[in-house]
Amino acid sequence: MRLIEGISIGLAAIRANKMRSLLTMLGIIIGIAAVLAMIAIGDGAKEIVMNDVEKLGGATRITLYHTSYKRENNRWVRVRSNEYMKYEDAQAIEAECPSISSVAPRIPDWRDVLIQGPGGSEIRAGYNGVDANYQTAMKWELREGRFITDEDVQNATKICVLGDEIAFELFGNKSPLGQEIKIARNVRYRDQWGRRRRERLTERFTVVGTLQPRGRSLRFGMSYDNLAFIPISTVQERLTGGDRVSDIMIFANTTDDIPKAIQEARTVIRKRHNDQDDFIKIRAMRSGMAQLERISKMIKIALGSIAGFSLLVGGIGIMNMMLVAVNERTREIGLRKALGAKPLDIMAQFLIEAVAMCGVGGAIGVGLGALAGEGMALLAVKIAKIVPEWPAVISTEWVLISVSFSAAIGISFGLYPAIKASMLQPKEALRAE
Repeated sequence: MRLIEGISIGLAAIRANKMRSLLTMLGIIIGIAAVLAMIAIGDGAKEIVMNDVEKLGGATRITLYHTSYKRENNRWVRVRSNEYMKYEDAQAIEAECPSISSVAPRIPDWRDVLIQGPGGSEIRAGYNGVDANYQTAMKWELREGRFITDEDVQNATKICVLGDEIAFELFGNKSPLGQEIKIARNVRYRDQWGRRRRERLTERFTVVGTLQPRGRSLRFGMSYDNLAFIPISTVQERLTGGDRVSDIMIFANTTDDIPKAIQEARTVIRKRHNDQDDFIKIRAMRSGMAQLERISKMIKIALGSIAGFSLLVGGIGIMNMMLVAVNERTREIGLRKALGAKPLDIMAQFLIEAVAMCGVGGAIGVGLGALAGEGMALLAVKIAKIVPEWPAVISTEWVLISVSFSAAIGISFGLYPAIKASMLQPKEALRAE
């Protein structure tokens, strides 16, 4: 029997019993649709997280923080060291660590910061003291003007670069380049009698550039567009005092170089700080991504198990229908054999019918799964309200796996009825009522 003829007969059998065929395929349809819809939502969530990682600098980012506590004998103990990170540490790491592509020291502040523009406009925002490396390390494009330069850091110039949100709130659609803003922050200190005091400190800065919109970080909940960037030396001199650096972002050449980059950075810190490195805490962006991969894999295994059970039920339904079809078409089988059809032809006919039924069910399931994935993505945006858009990623790999699995179900569960049909004797079959 030719393959095309067998498929034609199989589809004709499905059309002849539309309702029964649809009910039989229901398990296949629901199983495949459920898997594709959930995978689409899961992969969409993964894409959202990956985009958020890119906002934070990418998978190769490692951050060195100052810490006052360390883990020792399963408990937290206070670090007695008086050491702290300086701008020179960042320069030394960049110069001495071959596994590190770029280094960006930073002094961030989001607390009690008020930025004022011309005409009385103002916005609660934050600032970051950075150097020229920050923009390239974070892969952040300029909207207009320029970013901080090495000369700005050397001379501690009173200039700033604005995030998109600050620029719009203070200047609207006008260009802020060359305009002056004020940054006011509360400084806490103790007076000569040990009493806590708070003083409002205000400094003026000239805007030299603005940045492209970056969006809000899901991980930290803060908007990168709500930041002003100032030369790190200017922040130390005008706003914080002293030579402390809050954290140092380092970027490994590749994700495989991350362990080596961490070790090299530790070596530099120990060399510059009396063989001490317990006053810093190191966090690699890749560790969070590895956890995401494990969760994603577990979800796919769970979904695969649920879908497997659903497809198993669907396969049993296919077998049941094919056995009924064999009984209903016994005389047809006898007639075909009497006219010269071989047992292999009869077996191929019923096997192709089963595979065709599963193939049609699989195709319907793929379409329904794609629609369900889009619907669930829209629902996720309304319920979660953490992102403006939730992509529904229809995986070609999972579509092929689903269709292949449905065809395998058709072969596995259609084989027994097909063999039973092929073993019927022509005389016995023609005699059946």
